[in-house]
Amino acid sequence: MNPTAIGAITLACTLIGVLIGASLRRLVPTHHLGAESRDTMKLGIGLIATMTALVLGLVTASAKSSFDTVDATVRHAAMNVLDLDRLLARYGPETQEMRAALRRFVEMRADMIWPRDSSARPQLEPGDAATSVEALVERLRSLSPRDDAHAALRARAVERLETLLRERWMVAAVGASSVPVPFLVILLFWLTITFASFGLLAPPNRTVLVILFLCALSVSSAVFLVLEMDGPFDGVLTVSPTPLHYALSHLGR
Repeated sequence: MNPTAIGAITLACTLIGVLIGASLRRLVPTHHLGAESRDTMKLGIGLIATMTALVLGLVTASAKSSFDTVDATVRHAAMNVLDLDRLLARYGPETQEMRAALRRFVEMRADMIWPRDSSARPQLEPGDAATSVEALVERLRSLSPRDDAHAALRARAVERLETLLRERWMVAAVGASSVPVPFLVILLFWLTITFASFGLLAPPNRTVLVILFLCALSVSSAVFLVLEMDGPFDGVLTVSPTPLHYALSHLGR
């Protein structure tokens, strides 16, 4: 889903709702907009507004949880990469080629997820990078430890690599959209009804129109931000590549 497009659609729906309400105000007989009728409509709109806030809160919580999970996974992966590199360095010079392969893997994944070309889309699927890590695991397991200390280092290094193998798929799985489309459709429908009621009940003066426009802009901005968080590697709000870049700068030392 394109957050900018959905945000623009939300703004359009709310403003159209205001126009529909203002048009109905001219068509509805005056006695239908009496005090009792207004109170009833306010109660109904209050119920819809409450349900809208509930749905928007659920969607926001889902998107924020997904964003935080991916961010934590990236940080944890960077920590595991650094730890693995130090374990290989402590094992001995025979792991030098493995450390170089590890650096190439991290560089490849960083370029895939955060491409240098701003027009390119992130590639969350591991692809060839997955095969290189699996091959690295097999090469590490084929080492013949000289003593118990080296056996312990090899076991810990294998554990770190297996963790990286799991985290690569976690990024791909959690990086997918977590906001259900039906939620957005229902949310837009309720927002349109709410703003239509505003146009129906409010007097059509400039001050009211400006306030309603600002309200519509605020609601559409909220939807935009939620969808931005729901795509942790696209758009304005993205998971930072700093942890992986930091790990890269310290690999091989």
